[in-house]
Amino acid sequence: MGENEQKVSLIPLGGLGEIGKNMMAIRYGNSILVIDCGLTFPEDEMLGVDVVIPDYSYLIENRHMVKGIIVTHGHEDHIGALPYVLKDLNVPVYGTKLTLALIQAKLKEQGNSVSARLQQVKPRDTIRLGPFKVEFIHVSHSITDTVALAIRTPVGTIVHTSDFKIDYTPIDGEVFDFYKFAQLGEEGVLVLLSDSTNVERTGYTMSERIVGETFDEIFRQSRERIIVASFASNIHRVQQIISTAHKYNRKVAVIGRSMVNVVSIASELGYLNIPEGTLVEVSELGYLPKNEVVIISTGSQGEPMSALTRIARNDHRQIEIVPGDTVIISALPIPGNEKLVSRTVDYLFKQGANVYHEAIEGVHVSGHASQEELKLILSMVKPKYFIPVHGEHRMLIKHAHLAEELGIPPQNIFVAENGQVIDITREHACISGRVSSGRLLIDGLGIGDVGNIVLRDRKQLAQDGLLIVVLTLSKENGTVLAGPDIISRGFVYVREAEELLEEAKEKVRQTLDKCEERKITDWATIKSNIRDSLGKFLYEKTRRRPMILPIIMEV
Repeated sequence: MGENEQKVSLIPLGGLGEIGKNMMAIRYGNSILVIDCGLTFPEDEMLGVDVVIPDYSYLIENRHMVKGIIVTHGHEDHIGALPYVLKDLNVPVYGTKLTLALIQAKLKEQGNSVSARLQQVKPRDTIRLGPFKVEFIHVSHSITDTVALAIRTPVGTIVHTSDFKIDYTPIDGEVFDFYKFAQLGEEGVLVLLSDSTNVERTGYTMSERIVGETFDEIFRQSRERIIVASFASNIHRVQQIISTAHKYNRKVAVIGRSMVNVVSIASELGYLNIPEGTLVEVSELGYLPKNEVVIISTGSQGEPMSALTRIARNDHRQIEIVPGDTVIISALPIPGNEKLVSRTVDYLFKQGANVYHEAIEGVHVSGHASQEELKLILSMVKPKYFIPVHGEHRMLIKHAHLAEELGIPPQNIFVAENGQVIDITREHACISGRVSSGRLLIDGLGIGDVGNIVLRDRKQLAQDGLLIVVLTLSKENGTVLAGPDIISRGFVYVREAEELLEEAKEKVRQTLDKCEERKITDWATIKSNIRDSLGKFLYEKTRRRPMILPIIMEV
């Protein structure tokens, strides 16, 4: 790559090799544009961690270059990190009406008052940010107001599909903007970044309308109450539930904090059409006949504190399952949540509900494109270079093979990792280096203060418990005045293990005698000797390694 050649660099900071925490930086000269700013949820072994966001230290180091953040849609894995990132970067955020309303609610919830920098755009708008000219393109997805991006740079045009599917019969009548993609392909596209989430599925993703037809059938047959759990953000799904309820003369109540939030924001902005008198308060449900009630709820992922899970466990203040109730779980389990969902389904069946939860029952369709749709986009856009994004590594590889089959040369396809820098000129492209990337763990209000060492300690405490050894030494001659006393938490129950703990105390005394013989008075050495000898003894006796904390006091 020649020194004077113009180049644009694409730097994924999250969302590659994983599902979630999407964030992509695009750099030209001394200007950086950021696309999306998402979070992901912690894995099981991340004990006590609330959410995970991308490591955005590259953006902080170059904060003077960041021109703005563009958000493609309002899902958590695209907007969830904004409250944290905006504390460090005072830049404008561009998004569509619903996306910004969801961001604003999120910022407000976290006591963040930067909403003045939110800039509203709509499909077909174009904005200029430094050397970048960004055009917004309407696409279908499982949340309203999703946009793809065409970013024109001095080197060429970058197209980012965002999360998308091709729905020929969308609920709101706003069809995918084929014309724009074809037009961009005609003009010439330097690089395409495309959603890989469903690349392993052959054929096409079904239209959202299919779910409406299923709802119609279930509502027609149900004799008692109907409870539908879905993602709060899937406004088209919520619309279909409300429309079907109205058709069968049923009133609708909404439960679950995020569902109540989104329904009120969406109806205020005109994205939900709720016939007058259809919506009722939960408290009014007791006065209505069971066959005139529909409840829309959160909890489609079996989250322990969500409305549906609490109802299933008979732990909800206002609603309990009555035999004959119909429950529709209108979502697929996110990978990793299958156990939680199946446990909730079990509880519901035990209480006598009829549960519809399988994809084959037509109660859910995906919001992401399957293989044939991905091929259509590649064929329309005809990019010179291709970078699959938004997916685990195997998905990115599969998407790369798909592009190869359609004639894109393998050397022009980049299966990248978070943190890699992909430099692209008009004629060449290569992975030229790395910037710091990874994950920041959020625990309570702390950002990144839970590191690997803290997690390792939490894991040890969770698995093997804690043992505290307390002793009092004489200031004058270092003899033991009191103790050793042993306090145990989560290791053994003291009354049942008196003998073991007595032996442990004896072990500590022997260690102290040895230290005295060898004239060791340094506290740190005494503590580490106690830790080593006690740890070895306890492992031999119990095959467990509790965390051992020696505490020494001097009198």
